Amino acid sequence: MQMQNFEELKSLLSEPKRIVLLPHRNPDGDAIGSTLAMRLYLSKLGHSCEVISPNDFPKFLKWMEGAKDIQIAEYNPGHSRRTIEKAELIFLLDFNTTARIDEVGEWLDRSEAPKVLIDHHQEPDQFDFMYSDVEMPATCQMVYKFIEAMGHLNLIDVSLAECIYTGILTDTGGFRYRTTSAETHRIVANLLEKGLNLDKIYNEVYDNQSVGRLKLLGVTLDSLIALPDYRTAYMKLTRAEQADYGMQKGDTEGFVNYGLGINNNVLSVFFIEDQQHDFIKISFRSKGGFDVNQFARKHFNGGGHISAAGGRSDLGMEETIEKFVKILEGYKQELKEVEI
Repeated sequence: MQMQNFEELKSLLSEPKRIVLLPHRNPDGDAIGSTLAMRLYLSKLGHSCEVISPNDFPKFLKWMEGAKDIQIAEYNPGHSRRTIEKAELIFLLDFNTTARIDEVGEWLDRSEAPKVLIDHHQEPDQFDFMYSDVEMPATCQMVYKFIEAMGHLNLIDVSLAECIYTGILTDTGGFRYRTTSAETHRIVANLLEKGLNLDKIYNEVYDNQSVGRLKLLGVTLDSLIALPDYRTAYMKLTRAEQADYGMQKGDTEGFVNYGLGINNNVLSVFFIEDQQHDFIKISFRSKGGFDVNQFARKHFNGGGHISAAGGRSDLGMEETIEKFVKILEGYKQELKEVEI
């Protein structure tokens, strides 16, 4: 593990501190898994720890130990702001810029507490302590490596292992993505030896679905348009359709991946109208090294990883899709040459 000023941070952690841990807004399995895993670990060292999420997170992640104690800044901003003001050390997990934590970023900027970044996204902001590695498949794997560097793998129990495993499982697409390494599988093997119940985790994350989510999936798949000349498929979901089936946070998790299941496809895109604001959220997934991070950054004010990224459009749904299809023309040859 390579971290700037690691020995200095290790010294800071040698005595009890009031620590705040932050995931990004709309936190996914890796964001929640990494913050809860680090909270459990730091608590074992005698620190007083609080996790503050900018907004709520999906129900299928609320079974992990400590999830019910997470403060939701959107629901109680005053209390969350005061908690950050009192912090002596702040961990930022699974995001690379304060722009990804809404108004929590403003509170963070005013705090004089040292900040520790542990993240695998490209082009991170600079903080006091930096553990940034874009080759890592999940921030949860980085948390494991951090605990290993601290010499405390013996402190990983079943609950902590569940948090780390959930983040790795979800952020690797079930160990499918190219960044999944031999080391990833070795770490998972070590976690299994802690006594993980894989049936329980898979049931909580993937099989504990509502009727509404399944109907939303049906509507989304019904909207699928395949563009074989571009080895691309896209889907959409309107605000009205979300309302019709009572969409809850996290219900569309993983929908974008279905477009990659089409034979010979390289790119899958999912357009969804935001429930509260007038813009289109866009999810990108790719195979074969087609760089959706750069695609999203260049055309849709977004970013992420080479094979998984997000963006947004302030145009309407149809105008956004028209813009996307027009942009694809400039990538036709590149998409044609991708090897999968």
